[in-house]
Amino acid sequence: MPGRTDLTQMRRDPWRDLLAGLTVAVVALPLALGFGVSSGLGAEAGLATAVVAGALAAVFGGSNLQVSGPTGAMTVVLVPIVAQYGPSGVLTVGLMAGVLLLIPALLRAGAYMRYVPAPVVEGFTLGIACVIGLQQIPNALGVDTPEGDRVLVVAWRALADFAAHPNWTAVAFAVGVAAIMLIGARLRPTVPFSIIAVVVATVVAQVAGLDAARPIGDLPSGLPAPSLSFLDLGALGSLLAPAVAVAALAALESLLSASVADGMTVGQKHDPDRELFGQGLANIAAPLFGGVPATGAIARTAVNVRTGARSRLAALVHAAVLAVIVFTAAPLVSRIPLAALAGVLLATAVRMIEVGSLRAMARATRADALILVLTAVATLALDLVLAVIIGLLVAGALALRAVARQARLDQVPLDRGDHGDEEHALLAEHIVAYRIDGPLFFAAAHRFLLELAEVADVQVVILRMSRVMTIDATGALVLKDVVEKLNRRGITVLASGVRPGQRQVLDSVGALELMRPLGREYATTPEAIRDARAHLERAGVLPAPAGAHGRPLFAGRAEGVRVAEEPAEGGLR
Repeated sequence: MPGRTDLTQMRRDPWRDLLAGLTVAVVALPLALGFGVSSGLGAEAGLATAVVAGALAAVFGGSNLQVSGPTGAMTVVLVPIVAQYGPSGVLTVGLMAGVLLLIPALLRAGAYMRYVPAPVVEGFTLGIACVIGLQQIPNALGVDTPEGDRVLVVAWRALADFAAHPNWTAVAFAVGVAAIMLIGARLRPTVPFSIIAVVVATVVAQVAGLDAARPIGDLPSGLPAPSLSFLDLGALGSLLAPAVAVAALAALESLLSASVADGMTVGQKHDPDRELFGQGLANIAAPLFGGVPATGAIARTAVNVRTGARSRLAALVHAAVLAVIVFTAAPLVSRIPLAALAGVLLATAVRMIEVGSLRAMARATRADALILVLTAVATLALDLVLAVIIGLLVAGALALRAVARQARLDQVPLDRGDHGDEEHALLAEHIVAYRIDGPLFFAAAHRFLLELAEVADVQVVILRMSRVMTIDATGALVLKDVVEKLNRRGITVLASGVRPGQRQVLDSVGALELMRPLGREYATTPEAIRDARAHLERAGVLPAPAGAHGRPLFAGRAEGVRVAEEPAEGGLR
């Protein structure tokens, strides 16, 4: 919840925050209008989201610099929901998603989002940029949006309609606005060329009387009164899956955006759980005013940071300025050509693509390149949440494969200790030692442990396990199976160096009991070799040394460990 620290930060440099908030509002206005139109609920829904969600997320969110509102990524998810369930279904989904976002916030699960791999994020961003660009094709060409669930199909049909009835005026507006934004951003990055381009396009359309440049249309002069009239309790069950998808996307994009803001500043660090809580409240409130689901907006957040914002006051000012525009300038805003907004979003899509980052990811490793491309293609062909899931699954599988390859089973020579050459050669003939390096888990155990079962004929196998990083149930079961196979061949298996944290999983499947046939565990390999030697003497495999009953079996040190010990009555200790 907001605290005294937030107020203290807002008082430090309010003028910088006011200027940053005004700049972000100028940039956010055409984006809010464009994303509202693209979502299917209209420009007024985008403005309502930017005002209501932007203010609540600024107050209750976990980042001092995050700016929230409608985004292109969320628009991609909302379009099929609008087509299937209508505007009321989208509002219900937004409300449900807000409630769902509160759950991971209260469970403090926000920190887990930092484990999303960079190739997944880059592929996700690339896919979103492509989808946003394709979504603007109908408005940029000045044709009605064709029916269809897939953005590629809709874009293709729009091109066919344009070929039959070309509207070059709309194309000129879209290309002109996009060009002004892209070229201007290179020359003067701090100037809000998006609003300049939209104003110029609107003035030209009005002065020249260009009917082909269709305007946004009438907008209400103010926000509607909060209402739950859209809520249909009977439809909640069918809307749960879309709500989960929207909540997952809102969490992912908001936390990624907050992380970007942290990386652009010094001394700023967001609270992921509080950020989820703030986004949850924002998405609960926005549908009450007719707004679409909101997330943290990377582009607007970046503008906020670059213009010198110091606290959450800047995001609040951004929402307040947009509210003033809604109440005082709705008639002027309603005259903006749709093609001009399409140009704004086309330029935004182009600027989302970081060529340098994509090139670096592609050159890093083949696995990173595969994850990036797969996530981008899935984003374009399927849906955003499913694309992220696919990217995470593939990244996890490749990571497991890389970790599993680190696991090794190596035969190691027996420690000589104080043994002579002849005695050491005799021991090596009947005792063999293997060292297990790396993780002993489901992805690696079968690969090399089964080779152990094919060991040549010896009497004792010693497993040196001090370098085993981790063991899971699968690894323990495979190890047990190997020990049982060796035991059936008459081979005794001893283990040394088992770590305390790994003893439980080995004991739970019965593997540990099989590896202490002589009645005890061994902290070091020399201890295991000593007892193995005594075991073979009693079995008659090795001759007992002279004076075996009058002196220790071995006296001296092996690897710095004292191994001298007399046999106890009835067996070894």
